[in-house]
Amino acid sequence: MRLRALLETDALGLRLLGGEDELDRTVRGVMTTDLRDPSRYLSGGELVLTGLAWRRDASDSEPFVRILAGAGVAGLAAGEAELGDIPADLVEACVQHRLPLFAVNETVAFATITEHVVRQVSGERAGDLAAVVDRHRRLMTSGPAGGGPEVVLDLLTSDLDLRAWVLSPTGRQIAGAGAPLPAPLGAALAGHHLAATRTGRRGPHRAAVAGSTYSLFPIRNAGRGAVPAARDVRESVLSDWLLAVEADASDWPAARLDLLQGVTQLIAVERDRRDAARTVRRRLAQEVLELVQAGAAPAEIAARLRVAAPVLLPGLGVAPQWQVVVARVDWTAAGTAGGAGVPGDIAGGPVAQALLEEILVDPAVSGPDSADRIAVAHTGEEAIALVPLPAVPAPLPETVDGPTDNAAAPDTAEAPAAQDPALHADALLAAVREPLSAGLADDGRLTLGVSAAVHSAEGLRGALEEARHARRVAAARPGRVCAAGHHELASHVLLLPFVPDDVRRAFTARLLDPLRDYDRRHRAELIETLEAFLDCDGSWTRCAARLHLHVNTLRYRVGRIEQLTGRDLSRLEDKLDFFLALRMS
Repeated sequence: MRLRALLETDALGLRLLGGEDELDRTVRGVMTTDLRDPSRYLSGGELVLTGLAWRRDASDSEPFVRILAGAGVAGLAAGEAELGDIPADLVEACVQHRLPLFAVNETVAFATITEHVVRQVSGERAGDLAAVVDRHRRLMTSGPAGGGPEVVLDLLTSDLDLRAWVLSPTGRQIAGAGAPLPAPLGAALAGHHLAATRTGRRGPHRAAVAGSTYSLFPIRNAGRGAVPAARDVRESVLSDWLLAVEADASDWPAARLDLLQGVTQLIAVERDRRDAARTVRRRLAQEVLELVQAGAAPAEIAARLRVAAPVLLPGLGVAPQWQVVVARVDWTAAGTAGGAGVPGDIAGGPVAQALLEEILVDPAVSGPDSADRIAVAHTGEEAIALVPLPAVPAPLPETVDGPTDNAAAPDTAEAPAAQDPALHADALLAAVREPLSAGLADDGRLTLGVSAAVHSAEGLRGALEEARHARRVAAARPGRVCAAGHHELASHVLLLPFVPDDVRRAFTARLLDPLRDYDRRHRAELIETLEAFLDCDGSWTRCAARLHLHVNTLRYRVGRIEQLTGRDLSRLEDKLDFFLALRMS
């Protein structure tokens, strides 16, 4: 279809701001993005829709337009809902690069334009696929009546004889037509996809698994739920969905490839809607986490939990037990040996948050709504999950009048035990270790810690400490994907949360106050240096790389710490004292 046809469709609410001489350009697809550099998602011929969230000031417009023009997009449509009138600097940049620019009235949803473009483009190439787009609104609705992504996949099977599945980055089936995809096959396909994505190759990716050939199409999450201004594939590789089609797309004509790309765009809209639905659960987790970390009164935390429980456990009212899970994704700097610090331009917290939300889904449960009971917040580089556990039904007591002879013994022995609902570290990663290792490649690590279950708000602070220390235990192990549970912690870690406050203050003041005073006067960052030194297990080279310091500078700082405190950081006892002081401060 031509850009001119879009302008002539009144229902789309498009107003031309520049590029009248370029309206005969062909539109081959549509993409919604607020990324500052969406080039890796563009193949040419797209109508790009943007809400202008990428624009911070006038200087941002020309680089953004230059990227679009270089990728060969057909035109740009900017929404008026965010800033009102389209900025003049964006209009000037589009004139400079001969890129047609449209304004989208704030009353028109981007989904309406997406639906119209995909319907027209697909309809010109395959009449059967027009039904897919006709049901776009059904895909956007929730509940049994809407059908979700299955509507699209059913039509791919019935009309085009293509078997397809939507998979999460761990290989869990989110949607599919016909028989479910076996879990090991889904994990293998996800691993192939993540490995290919890390090499920078564009999809679809070809994978031969279990005697069949599959084509793997990335489902890019570039809407509201996307990582903002992603510049590195590592920021999204562990959270993007994929469409697996049982066919070899390497010899497909361009028309059929475009058609499948249109299907992935429809599913991406659904992904964005479902990600937006996680906002409430994330906010609840963040509020509880902030209260726990701030040392709020148990009654205040309990009140917040009473608000969270009905959202996470509908119909239950109050969760009888809670667990805390802490995850962290660390990336080593490119080209460094021995593992250096995390590159500053990769935000680890949001990556770990999206990944933990996926890991905590029961692998036996399919469907995109299976994560509705998971609340994950992130702080710094950590992601922290607050997991409600349902009550375990107590076994029926033996009756006095019941049989007491030996004939009753087999029945009693074979009676099923109540299933433990608690999360276990090894079990969490068993089904996802293979695909995630492929996505982490040679420069990423995932470490995860799981607390014991607690029965009240008073126990959440201890549970958070447990989970954090368990993650540190996991981090000390080799491997790309590691986890540890509360049962693996040393006894002093279990006791830390229960040390009286006055003892905490006195102990930490003796060790850390001299360092804090010195930092305030000289901005020497001794506390930060001490934390990093202990976190690197006393390794001079690793600690210097993490802090971006010369080793001699690090040695000077450690010497100053020892001088101010009268301690020796080469002694295990003094290291342990500093470790405890930092954890209790």
